[in-house]
Order: sequence, then structure tokens, then C-alpha cells
Amino acid sequence: MIKKFIMMGFVCLLSTAANAQRKPVLNLQPKEDTGVSPIVKEKVDDYAKKIDVIIQEEKKMMEAELKELQAKNLDKTEFDKQKALVADRYSEKIDQRIEALGFDMDAVIQKQVRFSLLNSDVTSNEELKEKLLKKFRPTKDLSPYISYGIMNLTNDRPDNALDHNLRYAGNFEFGFKFNYQFGRTSPWGLISGIGFSWRTLSIDNNMFVAKDSNSNVYLENYDKGLSKSKLRTGYIMVPLGVQYNFSKLKNAGMDVQYLDYSKGFRVGANVYGGVKMSTNNIIKGEGVSNRERGDYQVSPFIYGGQFTVSYNDFSIFVKKDFGNFFKNTTFENDKALIFGVALWW
Repeated sequence: MIKKFIMMGFVCLLSTAANAQRKPVLNLQPKEDTGVSPIVKEKVDDYAKKIDVIIQEEKKMMEAELKELQAKNLDKTEFDKQKALVADRYSEKIDQRIEALGFDMDAVIQKQVRFSLLNSDVTSNEELKEKLLKKFRPTKDLSPYISYGIMNLTNDRPDNALDHNLRYAGNFEFGFKFNYQFGRTSPWGLISGIGFSWRTLSIDNNMFVAKDSNSNVYLENYDKGLSKSKLRTGYIMVPLGVQYNFSKLKNAGMDVQYLDYSKGFRVGANVYGGVKMSTNNIIKGEGVSNRERGDYQVSPFIYGGQFTVSYNDFSIFVKKDFGNFFKNTTFENDKALIFGVALWW
């Protein structure tokens, strides 16, 4: 009997601990919610009241019998011996009466486990399966991400002045990624979203990006030292593609299987397009500190393809522009090739 009380206490303790670990953004549960099923709580409270009645009744009879024993004026040793026999007899009687209540501990524990999994009571297998199907639906989520990539400008012109004076180029991006799983057990899904990308060209050798009277862009040498010479362009980006998840199916019970689409090892391929927001020419050095926003012949639209390998919230990717970084004949045939990493949360 004691084991039943221990098990019931353990179930309630686990439920309370599990509830305490949840950190919802908006908690709509009443403050008195302890994570214990209302049905379980009602059954346990009712059971505890019945046990208390039994104990009080037997305790009252035991105390009356002990008073009669005291009236016999036995010596202490004999009194203690008789008292222990009386206590054992009533303890056994209490256990028998409690056992006769027919409390089904296994059923109560099963109800609490279901409540902890689904946050609601279920009264039938059909309702349980319906709750499980609702809980483990195909993934549809929008999650933020941040990424950084090293950018190379590929071309087929060995005399490209930008290549000879480029210190480094990088692509910083953040935004939201949309995951849409095609089915509860499907490893395939759609990926899309929206992001904001800043592509930066850092110029070396005291060179900076300049424009002539006809707005043609070229690199010019500064006769003093430059500590910073950058051309930074911002884009609004939209990807569209597919992703495959290599995770194994999980069993939620009641023949309900599902695949945790946003976790595990995944590969994805997508195309992307971007619209330019602005371009800034940043120059700092001896006798100069200038930040000018204007048209530096950077392409107003970009498009390309991307391949991504992900594990849980970490990804590595490579993306390649299909169009030129600059428009017209400015630094002709330069196309961006980016290798980078991304974090999702």
C-alpha cells in the first residue's frame, strides 16, 4: 500500500516539474494550474478523503482498546508488548479496508501521462489518437536566422582592376525562414522566407570607388593613407526551394508516426531573388571621412541558386549569383560566389 502512495506522489512530482520547465511566451493557464490532470486530481483527492475516514475510524477504535488495556494496570514491558500487537492489528485492518476501495493506480498513472503529453484529459482511445494527430501535425513554422558568408567575385577577365585591389568581400544576412513540411511523415518540405542582405566589398591599396562625369564607376588611387574603403549594398532577399530531412520516423503511440522536420540532418536546394535597397560608398583615412549613398552601378536585382547542409540549428551553405554583381560593363562579368554559415532559432 505504501508503494501506491509513493508512486502517486512521484507522478504528481514529475507533472509539476514538467510544468515548471515550460516557458511559454504567453501563459494563458490559470495560476493554480499545477500540471496535474483535473481527473487525476479529483480521483486522488477522493481517494485520500476515503483513506482519511478509514484511518480516523480505526484510530478511534484503537484508542478505545488501548484505554481498556491501560485499565488492566500491566507492567510497562507487558503493556508495550500488548500495545504493539494492537497497533499491528489495526494497521493490517486499515490496509485491508484501503485495499477494498479498489483504487486503480495503473489507470490513474496512465491518465496523468496522457495529460502531461497532451495537456488535456482524454476518455477514449479514439480521442487520444485525435489529440495525438493534432499535436504532431506537419511542421509549419517561421523562424529567425542570421548568416555570414565569404564572398568571391568570379569572372573570366584577368585584367579586372577590382580583382587586383579587393581586400575581402563578405555577405551578412538576417531574416525569417519559413518551413512547410509536405506531410506528418514526409522528409520533404518547402523552404521560403524573407531576409535582408548586406554585401560589402573592401578595397585595398589606397584605392576607392569613384564616378566620373558620366556616372561611370572605376577605382581611383588616394594620394594619402586610407584606413577604410568599402562599397556596401543592401538587398531584400526571398528564397524558394525544397529540403530533405534524413531523420527517422518517431512513434507517438496509437499508430501515430511523425518526423521532426526542423531537427536532425537536412539538405536543401533553392533559388533566390533580391531587390536592391541602397548602396553606400564608405571612405575613411587621412584627411577624408565620407559616406555617400548613390548609384554605383551595382545591379538593382540579383538572382541565383543555393545549396545548404543543416544539422539542427546550424547550417553551412554555398550560393552563386547567376547575374553580374555590377550592371552594364562596370567590372564586367563579376558574379558573386558565397560560402557561409547560418544559425536558426
